[in-house]
Parts: sequence; C-alpha cells; structure tokens
Amino acid sequence: MAEAPKRLLSVAALRPPSELEQLELDLLLEAIHRRYGLDFRGYAPASLRRRIWNQIRAEGLATVTALQERVLHDVTCMERLRLALSVRVTAMFRDPSFYRALREQVVPRLRERPQLRIWHAGCSTGEEAYSMAILLEEEGLYERARLHATDVNETLVRTARAGIFPIEVMQEYTANYLHSGACGDFSHYYTARYDRAIVKQSLRRNIVFGRHDLASDPSPGRYDLIVCRNVLIYFGAELLARVHRLLHASLGDGGLLALGRKESLIGTPHEHDYEPLDARERLFLRRAA
Repeated sequence: MAEAPKRLLSVAALRPPSELEQLELDLLLEAIHRRYGLDFRGYAPASLRRRIWNQIRAEGLATVTALQERVLHDVTCMERLRLALSVRVTAMFRDPSFYRALREQVVPRLRERPQLRIWHAGCSTGEEAYSMAILLEEEGLYERARLHATDVNETLVRTARAGIFPIEVMQEYTANYLHSGACGDFSHYYTARYDRAIVKQSLRRNIVFGRHDLASDPSPGRYDLIVCRNVLIYFGAELLARVHRLLHASLGDGGLLALGRKESLIGTPHEHDYEPLDARERLFLRRAA
C-alpha cells in the first residue's frame, strides 16, 4: 500500500497541470519569493513542476499546497527544496572540447588585457570555476585574473568555496582534463586525503565565491569573460530575456560570452549584438556599442 501514493504522484507530475494545481504552483512560487527572496517564478514550467513533484514525494506529502505549508514554516524544508530546484550537473573540465576552444580561441584575446575579470554565473559546486583557474594558471594568465563564481544556492556556494570533492570522481576529471588540450599533471592541483580531494590553496587564491540570483539580482560588475553554461535552458522566455540583458550589460565591448551547447542567442534581446567566435562551443564576442 505504501507504494500507491508514489505512483499517483508520478502520474500527477507527468500529466498537464489542472487549473487548481497551476494555482497551487503559482502560490508556492510566490510564497517562496515573498518569504525567502528566492525567485523561481520565471523558470521553465515543465522542468520546475517535475522537480517540485519529486520533492513532494521526498517529503512524504501529497499536494503542492502541503509542500507550501511545510516550506513556509520549516527553513530546513526550504533548503531541501532549494537544492532540488538548483541545477547541479557539473564536473571539472566538463565538455573537454569547450576548454580546448578556450585555450585556442579565447586565451589569445585575453593575453591582450592587462587585467582579467571573469564571471562564472551559476557555478554550482565550483568544479568549472576551478577548471578555469587551472587553464589560466597553465596559460600564464592566472596571476592577473580575478574569478567571480556565483550561484543562487548558498549551500552550493559553501561547497564550492571549500573546494573538497569525492576522491572517486578524480579519475573522470583527470580524463576530462587530458582531453581538454592540457598537458600537465592534474594531480598537481589537489591533495588526496582519505576519501577526499582538496583543491590546493594556490588555485583558490584568485576566486571569490558568492551568492547571486540571475532571476532578480543586479549585475555584479563588468567582465572580460562570462561563463554561463547549461543554466539558461531551465528558464522560461521572460526570465531568459531578463538574464540575457543582464549578461550583455555585464560585458565590456569585445567581451566574451560562453553558453552551453543547448543554449542559443536566437530570439533573445541581444542576438544581434554578438558575433560567433565558435558556434559549436557557443562562444560569442560582444560587438562594440
């Protein structure tokens, strides 16, 4: 009998929302925004709804309204939901060909600049920000670079700042590193301790991790390169437009924007304000105003 509620919840998450359920979802997102200042209202509806129902099941509840009640009165429940709604698919040197393109096409442009400011928007647990730091170190650019890595989820930001990862993933990360065009020793950048790999302090010295909500916060500064990969695919059209205006405003003329392979500038407010540097790897150059 215990399995029946789970099956019902799974079916509910797959079919289109009823008018009542849509009202419940809208009220939940509005409540989260007003109570905690977190804005998920512009996220892609289908993906968001699926994650919410998964969390309803995890909490042992039956309705969206029940989840709303618990979220409003239990901060730890809100933290669990926030983790469930956050995008956390990441790895060091994820998509190695992207990092190869950075080395071959972006680094030569960065060498021309006396100082470098780079923003990793939606950094999750930090693996891709550390990958950038390694790349810049090997290209002799890290000393003059400052990396700003942000995520909407404070728990993920704390994990990223700590720079501690399971030792078992290092074999995968090493393979990614080698396929990215690197020729060094990946183990040089971390210390193995029991079941953990700890990023060396020398690699963390120029990275600042912090919380930033792309859905509602203003631009954190002006950058030479913004990396916002595999984040925008979870946003609805209105929020997507808002974020693209933010990214464009955060880049100087000749600044570079990196998106994920499934992401595009087509249909965004600034699709004609960039020129492609590498269409396959979604690297774009901001045109002069």
